[in-house]
Amino acid sequence: MIGYVCLGTNDLPRAAKFYDALLKDIGGKRFMEFETFIAWSAGKNSPGLALTKPFNGKPATVGNGVMVALAVDSPAKVDAMYRKAIELGGTDEGPAGPRGDDFYAGYFRDPDGNKLSFFYSK
Repeated sequence: MIGYVCLGTNDLPRAAKFYDALLKDIGGKRFMEFETFIAWSAGKNSPGLALTKPFNGKPATVGNGVMVALAVDSPAKVDAMYRKAIELGGTDEGPAGPRGDDFYAGYFRDPDGNKLSFFYSK
């Protein structure tokens, strides 16, 4: 149902470098790029993740309570992707680990403060 999620940034080159490095390990590649907008996807009919400078010209701000959750295929991949996000300059919002019996996730914020999660669910 979700086509793509868009996150705001005030520094598109810095944000693009973070997401290029982070998303390549789960098949994410740029599929659309303009002066103020870049979008990644793992392939046709896969949801996308986009970064944009706000259309209204005002500074991008972080939505409190807003989070993007990215599915991966194993708890080990959650661990690896969470570690990579932190290594690339993300900040911890809840380390990778089990959340109940059938859910495993790691939470972080990107360099702009947007909250994301990598998760695996049985």
